[in-house]
Amino acid sequence: MQPMLNIAVKAARRAGQIINRASLDLDRLQVSKKQHNDFVTEVDKASEAAIIETLRTAFPDHSILAEESGADERESEYQWIIDPLDGTTNFIHGFPYYCVSIALVHRGIPTQAVVYDPTRNDLFTASRGRGAYLNERRIRVGKLDRLSDALIGTGFPFRDGQGLNAYMRLFSEMTLSCAGLRRPGAAALDLANVAAGRLDGFFEQGIHPWDVAAGSLIVTEAGGLVGNYTGESDFLFKNEIVAANPKVYAQMVKILDMYSRTRLTGE
Repeated sequence: MQPMLNIAVKAARRAGQIINRASLDLDRLQVSKKQHNDFVTEVDKASEAAIIETLRTAFPDHSILAEESGADERESEYQWIIDPLDGTTNFIHGFPYYCVSIALVHRGIPTQAVVYDPTRNDLFTASRGRGAYLNERRIRVGKLDRLSDALIGTGFPFRDGQGLNAYMRLFSEMTLSCAGLRRPGAAALDLANVAAGRLDGFFEQGIHPWDVAAGSLIVTEAGGLVGNYTGESDFLFKNEIVAANPKVYAQMVKILDMYSRTRLTGE
């Protein structure tokens, strides 16, 4: 395992311990609302602090972009992108589908990735050019070649309701086009499950870099494709993502293209 990936795994497991301890007594959890349907807890903050401390100790010159604390002002060709608890809403309700997501981006390209599911002790990892792994076993995307047979993951991204009607049309169209549509509520873990073949594809809009930086690399290293709704590879800062094996990906893009962010929001 690569030295940088080793440190990221150490950070993710440390955060996972914090999350698991807190999950045992959710009634004492302090929850605040960032905006409608967007929550943050002291667990998010403690998890993020533990990750940053671990990374900063090993790589003091690297910059960091984290969901809760934002971007630091360091200038570096290396940037760590962190979601300390993806699926906070699930977590505060005791619904066991959430994860820690850590990615290292070098000159804008994800090169190391960790997605850790503390509820199952599932550790997804990837290094650019070296494959994707679940608990140190190689994983590959699913082999289905028809969207009509595929199980697809998604999310409802519009916290303020903007664009929701158009999104519901997309939701309906995709539902009719695939074998099943699931909305588990943690994009990073959804992407990791696409890489493991548990989901055949995933799409979401209103998404942030910390939601997808790690999971996207795990998907591509597992043989899948990742892009924006028009099928282009530029997705990290485009607020939309689609991921699947190559054949299902092409069929999803045919549907998603007309629902791209610019068409939904009018931007």
